[in-house]
Amino acid sequence: MGDTIQSVERAAAILRLLASGPRQLGVAELARALGLPKGTLHGILRTLVHVGFVEQDDGTGKYRLGATLLHLGSSYLDVNELRTRSLNWADALAGRSRESAWIGTPHQGQVLVIHHVFRPDDSMQTLQVGTYLPLHASALGKVLLAYDPYGESLDSPLQAYTPKTLTTHVDLEAELDLVRAQGWAGEMEELVEGEVAIAAPIKDPRGLVVGSIGVRGAVERLAGDGGLHMQFVSYVRDAARAITRDLAR
Repeated sequence: MGDTIQSVERAAAILRLLASGPRQLGVAELARALGLPKGTLHGILRTLVHVGFVEQDDGTGKYRLGATLLHLGSSYLDVNELRTRSLNWADALAGRSRESAWIGTPHQGQVLVIHHVFRPDDSMQTLQVGTYLPLHASALGKVLLAYDPYGESLDSPLQAYTPKTLTTHVDLEAELDLVRAQGWAGEMEELVEGEVAIAAPIKDPRGLVVGSIGVRGAVERLAGDGGLHMQFVSYVRDAARAITRDLAR
């Protein structure tokens, strides 16, 4: 059971490399990156093309992820395309709100952060691209749960990250009903004490939610005694609608 099949591992490495950026890659680039002979690489690529996991551009001869592989996920939208289409809008959101902007997609029961724009000031910040956030304790995650096209929810116990984290399924379902009713999600010190977040859904051309975009910052900047400042909600929803429109083109 501990043995692995080398050809499968190599195919997986090719797919990961093709998924790591929006551009297409040629055989020479793939061979250099993976340290594989071109002959070996050609054989694996032919097989991946045959099953639809990889496509070859007729004009350039370069390779990209294929539609069949993308269709195996919960969405037909390539994460790389979502990130590429969202870059400018996320930058604009960070500039407009003066807070950090985040974009997330669902992955293995968590939120995968696919883009993160720093708060536009001189403070020390850490890039969060590639990190995971809990679905139930983040604004990005609440949006993804609320608009899950398969109607799935969290079956496992809900971990508490702060005293304000929602830890019962009854409370979480009530929160998701609110998210659906208002069209955005809020997070009040539920993941990190002293931090709040706002997020809104990004939809693909079919109207399915494929990601979420939001801002995160200190509670004293984004919220007051009456709750979250609504101008930040407006900024986030504007950005989400703009990306949704862009994806529909």
